[in-house]
Amino acid sequence: MADTCINFIPSKFAQDSIRVFAEDGCWSFVGRLGGVQNLSLGQGCESIGTAAHEIGHALGFFHTHSRYDRDQFITVDEQNIKPDWLDQFTRETISTNNNYGLTYDYGSLMHYGATSATGNKKPTMVPKDVMYTETLGSPFISYYDLLMINTHYNCTDACKGKNTPCQNNGFAHPRDCSKCICPSGYGGQYCEKRPPGCGAELEATKEWKPLVDDLGDRNAGLTPREDFMKCNYWIKAPAGKKIEVKFVDFPDGIAVDGCTYAGVEIKTHPDQRRTGYRHEINYGYELFCSKEDANTVLKSLSNLVPVITYNRIYATVTKLEYRYV
Repeated sequence: MADTCINFIPSKFAQDSIRVFAEDGCWSFVGRLGGVQNLSLGQGCESIGTAAHEIGHALGFFHTHSRYDRDQFITVDEQNIKPDWLDQFTRETISTNNNYGLTYDYGSLMHYGATSATGNKKPTMVPKDVMYTETLGSPFISYYDLLMINTHYNCTDACKGKNTPCQNNGFAHPRDCSKCICPSGYGGQYCEKRPPGCGAELEATKEWKPLVDDLGDRNAGLTPREDFMKCNYWIKAPAGKKIEVKFVDFPDGIAVDGCTYAGVEIKTHPDQRRTGYRHEINYGYELFCSKEDANTVLKSLSNLVPVITYNRIYATVTKLEYRYV
């Protein structure tokens, strides 16, 4: 794992090991059991996100929605859960679940989607902040996932005393203390820059200005690509000003848990380590999740808002407007 101090070494003779094989379903035991322990990636489990989720279990991580403090952040409706899936929603206790003081992250790779395991097409989980509904079930390893795994395995000790000047809540990279691991939407050696690649730095004014992002490959078919294309935008305003971002009116669309094929993430929360609000963009159409999102306005508490668009199927168009207040 490149952003941790953990190494995976193929071995036929290790006393304790993980055996990855294809049985029915996607599953793993939680934590180190001793001896050879199985991790199944069966049919339909081949995506990078699914494999990383199961490896997360093997490395000792419960589901995020099973945290002992989950009831402060989500409401679980057991009536909507298939009976044979109820154990996947069991809440842990303080004695079994150490979160190292890190807050709940709706965008964790270890979090199920809002309708996961539903038996009646109704939500099995509803976030207290409903704007995070489509963020649940993310296909990405989140910043808090990385911070927690590096903390759990003491990877962060490698750079103690190095005083790496990480900005925007980044932390020193355990494999190279001269650079930082950054929250989504931030890049550069010390998380002080917009990530490289497509996107732009945009200056907000008092008047609404458009942000139109066209991402993907219209010559490709509808088979999902293995990797995501991403663009990073920074919307900036003068010091002391706040930024508003508005979703433009779109035709009707259908949202999918986790925005697993294409979406946009807008980071207006004061804790920039958290995954931002995500919404799905239906591939091939100029629409943002669904008509209900039209004219929804998000407001930041700072003068910088990262906006991240991503796509791994066909092509998508994101349309937003922004201004400072």
